[in-house]
Amino acid sequence: MTDTDHVVLLDDDGREIGTAPKSSVHGTETALHLAFSCHVVNDEGQVLVTRRALGKTTWPGVWTNSFCGHPRPAEPVIAAVRRRAEYELGITLTEIDLALPLFRYRAVDANGIVEHELCPVYTARTHDEPVLNPLEVVDARWVDPADLAASLTATPWAFSPWLVLQAEQLHLFDTTQPRERRRAS
Repeated sequence: MTDTDHVVLLDDDGREIGTAPKSSVHGTETALHLAFSCHVVNDEGQVLVTRRALGKTTWPGVWTNSFCGHPRPAEPVIAAVRRRAEYELGITLTEIDLALPLFRYRAVDANGIVEHELCPVYTARTHDEPVLNPLEVVDARWVDPADLAASLTATPWAFSPWLVLQAEQLHLFDTTQPRERRRAS
């Protein structure tokens, strides 16, 4: 993140109403703004989970989805997804799909910092192994979706709140289907 990065501010109906410096957005009175989440799957059907860097403003050190980010003003969200995949994980994405176009959440971390985002959720594939940017990610693991679903159910407090909420809605984590069918998703 540079000091010149801005995020897109939204009204309650999700319409753009302006921009603000990214560094000023997350606080105890966080305005609704545009973000995105992405869940990355490898050729074996495993999903990548990451542990947020300890220097992150919200949920430092917490396990979460593959990566998240904020589109810059006038930047297409899909371009932001590709940009953040490269920046945070050093990976190239293929088969990027919009899974939850209207996902929205508000959560408060232990320090009182609020996340308040309209956050379209994407799934994508990669053939790459992550090369972690330590400013963003301190650890990463490829895990079976069924194992992740079990962990999210048993210990939701160990994960970011947006991952827990997204997993409830994503077909990627539907453990009632045979693994081969889940891979095709």
